[in-house]
Amino acid sequence: MIGLAGEIAGSAGKNLLIVVILKGSFVFAADLIRALERAGVEPQVDFMTLSSYGAGTESSGAVALVRDISEDVSGRDVLIVDDILESGRTLDFACDLMRTRGASTVRTCLLLDKAGKRDVPIEADYCGFEIGDRFVVGYGLDYAHHYRGLPFIGVVQS
Repeated sequence: MIGLAGEIAGSAGKNLLIVVILKGSFVFAADLIRALERAGVEPQVDFMTLSSYGAGTESSGAVALVRDISEDVSGRDVLIVDDILESGRTLDFACDLMRTRGASTVRTCLLLDKAGKRDVPIEADYCGFEIGDRFVVGYGLDYAHHYRGLPFIGVVQS
């Protein structure tokens, strides 16, 4: 986490707003924000809930804005923090929304990247780990609203 925070701190503007995509990234985001503070970055933080999974293990393909941020992003440097980059639809939706609202820059930070599952041509600016095509839970990630509290990332076996 320290290395990732150091990378971000090196390019973070003074007016950084971190937009955390709930619910899966809340544990990762909390650890990342604490590491950024230790690296000298003092960002504002807001939260957005987007959904494309429901109760299954496959994305529905449609992104729904469930809860919006309250901060104005106009003229701001925005860092979107999410749990996993898979199809790319959710991250692409969030980035487009921030750009449409006038953000100066929009960067992304993901805990996990499943590069082989991309439907939208988007890549993370900062990424913790690349993983294969497995459905994972723990450290904030869930399966049908279960397993978020696991202190590790595990694979769901079918």
